[in-house]
Amino acid sequence: MSDDVNVPPADLSHAGAVVDKAIEYMMGQNISPVAIASALLRGSMALLSRSMADEAIIGILNNAIASIRSGELHDQPGSGA
Repeated sequence: MSDDVNVPPADLSHAGAVVDKAIEYMMGQNISPVAIASALLRGSMALLSRSMADEAIIGILNNAIASIRSGELHDQPGSGA
């Protein structure tokens, strides 16, 4: 099991573009934003659990929580804030 969270920028950009298209498609199918986000989060957690230790996943989630609390999440383009 690998705890390496260093992702090549090209991989991250490509994966992000694919996810953006999937979200766009699901929104076009009138799937609720909460359902889309929940499915993506569940899939992400399942993928992480196959390749990382629980403590590494907890670290990622703690970073996400800190971003939400700091308001950083709402400062991003497309956040609607």
